[in-house]
Formats: sequence, C-alpha cells, structure tokens
Amino acid sequence: MTIGRLNRRGFLALTGGLAATAGLAACGGSGSDDGLKLIGVADQKKALDELTKAYGKVSFNTSYAPTDQVQSSVRTQLGAGNAPDIHVVYPGNGSAMSMVQISDANLLADLSDQAWTKKIPDGFKAAYQNKGKTYIFAAGSSVIGAIYNKKVFTEVGVQPPTTWPEFLAVCEKIKQAGKVPIALGAQTQWVTQLITYALVPSTVYAKDPDFDKQMAAGKASFADSGWVDALEMYLDLQKRGYFNDNPNGTTFEQQTSMVGTGKAAMAIQVSAVLPDFRKAADGADDLSMFVVPGADKADDVWIPAGIVVGLGISARSKKLADAKKFIEFLGEQKNINAWSEAVACVPFVRDSSSKIDPVLEPFLPFMENNKAVPFMDQAWPNAEVQPAHFAVVQELLGGKTTIPDALAKLDQTYRKS
Repeated sequence: MTIGRLNRRGFLALTGGLAATAGLAACGGSGSDDGLKLIGVADQKKALDELTKAYGKVSFNTSYAPTDQVQSSVRTQLGAGNAPDIHVVYPGNGSAMSMVQISDANLLADLSDQAWTKKIPDGFKAAYQNKGKTYIFAAGSSVIGAIYNKKVFTEVGVQPPTTWPEFLAVCEKIKQAGKVPIALGAQTQWVTQLITYALVPSTVYAKDPDFDKQMAAGKASFADSGWVDALEMYLDLQKRGYFNDNPNGTTFEQQTSMVGTGKAAMAIQVSAVLPDFRKAADGADDLSMFVVPGADKADDVWIPAGIVVGLGISARSKKLADAKKFIEFLGEQKNINAWSEAVACVPFVRDSSSKIDPVLEPFLPFMENNKAVPFMDQAWPNAEVQPAHFAVVQELLGGKTTIPDALAKLDQTYRKS
C-alpha cells in the first residue's frame, strides 16, 4: 500500500520518490557522496536515521521524498542503471515500485541467502518473495484503523465501537457535539484508499477468504462482491456529514492537524503514520487506535494488516556487498525491533525483547486468530489498479461517478495484462 507523510523530504524516503539528483539535494541528505546512497520515505526516516547511525561501518548519503515522486523517478533511475544503492520498495505487487514488479524486471538484488529471511512467516512470504526468492527487507506489519483523539472521545462521552451500527452512532454523537467525526484528507491520493481497505476485510474476506485467488482465476470481480458494500458504507459516511467539508480539497497534513488538535475526533489511517499524528497532538498519549468495525456483528469483523514499506538493493549497485551487509544488519532481531518501534508496527518475528506499541493491542487478537488480511493492493496483478482506485474514490466523493461505474473501472484495470 502506498502511504506517505507530512514532510516532503521525509516522504521521499518511505515511498522512494526521487525527482532527480538536484531534487534530492534540495530535499536534503546526510553522509558523503562516497557513502551508500539510500532513498526512503518519511515513515522510514526515524528508523533509518537511527539504524544507519548505529551501523557505523560505512557512511550513508540518505534522502527522503514524497510518494508522488517514487513511482516514476526511482523506477526510471532503476531502469537507467543509476538508482541509489538501497531504496524504498513496496511489499508484494500492485505498484510500480512493488517488490514483484521490480524483481520481475531484474532490478532488485536477491537477499535469499541472509539469515533473517528464514524467519519470514509463511503467511507473509508473498509480500517478501517472488518465485521463491526474497527481494525486500521490511520490519513487520502495520494495520489500518481509526486513530482517535482520546480527549475528544472523553469530552463527547463515547467509547471505541465494536460494530458498524455502533460506529455510526459514535460518529453521530460526535457530530451533534459540534466536532468533525472523521477527518479525511483525500486530496493526498494515497489517503483515499484507507477507508476502503479498512472495510473490505469484513465485507469481502470474512465471507470469502480466497477472494484474491478467485479474482486471479477470473471467477470473481470487484463489481460482484463485498466491494460494493464497502464503497456504499464509505459514501454513507459522507452523506451523513461525518467527514470534514471538501475532503478532496483537504491534505494529509491538514487531516493530521485536525485530529491532533481535537477539531476532528478521528481519522481512518495506517498505523505507520502514527508519529505524524502524535507530533500534531499536545502529547503522544492523547491518541490511540481502534479497529474499524466493518460488520454488523463483532464476530464478523476482520482487519487489514500489511507488511510495511521496506528496502531493497539495486541489482546494478556498484556497492552491492556493502549494501547487502547493511540489510543483513537490519535483519538482526534488535534492529527489527528498533524499526518496528519507530513506525508502530508488529515485528514479523518477535522475541522477549520485542515491544509492541500499546495502541496496536486491540488489533493483535485479530492477527493471532487469522482475522487479518494483507492490504488489498499487495495481491493485485499490475501497477495500474491502485491509482485507478485512488481516482475513482476521489470521483465518488466528488459525485462524478457511481459505485457500479467505479468498480467496473477497477475490474477493467485489473484484467489488463
């Protein structure tokens, strides 16, 4: 899943956006020109700043940029052979910078001989591996849920809901109290996908866990599935007045500010951007998360839990050995733990020293009881479905298309070879 962050410089790192050498210099970097060149996005910045410093064996020239630069510029540089040694990679398939897309083009170095790869759980292998080989390091899995301002919930007198009717009731009470129930920054395209992704596990996968396989076999479609329910629920939130005015004119940065300051009660977001929301709040403890309950019964609720954006190595790097040693360092348990703590994700492998951010505790039972599914795009067959999803959601919010037409567009895009 494509995600990003407040800071343009920081966002370059997580999503791998790279405008040009001059553009990166403008974004800022560290280390000497002789060091390993590393491009990441914002949510990776805190972890990478700590871990590159802790490594200490080579110098690094690091840059961070926004997602909108990633899909084009870094991929272009990979094809031209002048990419950074280490760069952002998305898990699974479904975007131009995803592990499957890039490794199929022979642009990623094989990491399969590293010790940490043997610990990847079977359920996560599709995010890390292509044709049995590992091409991406990612510290663990993040979740999508409702990041909420606890002060607002206390002031209004509501608790995190466990069913969809309860969720609507909470939103209504918040609205009646004069607050925005849900901040939505849909001008920032990657934000558009999150409400859909939060609901589809319950409306689709809880009923048909093999939906992705059925889609791949041509036996299922977006238009004839629980995707219809998810988008109807999405638009119902808008019709009820539970979003801020003009979501398509609201940015991610404005979304975080609204929740952090208490103007809005919550935002449906990925846990990896919790640091941004915490910076916008008076204190980190003001915010927490709960599962978005996409079903009428609590037992029917499932959640999205996807491997976080990670790093890969350019197959054409002139410093391949040094780059691989750094990735192997990242794969040590203490460093998996450090990265996971920095981005509020659940380590893909844990030991007694692993610490889980307390806000993620409501999500762990779903993950442990097989009621969690990967972010939807990680199983999509090409890099066009995700941007098509971004576009149709913005059109739906703007009243420029219908749910049947939107899902027909997704089906058409999915079937492209």
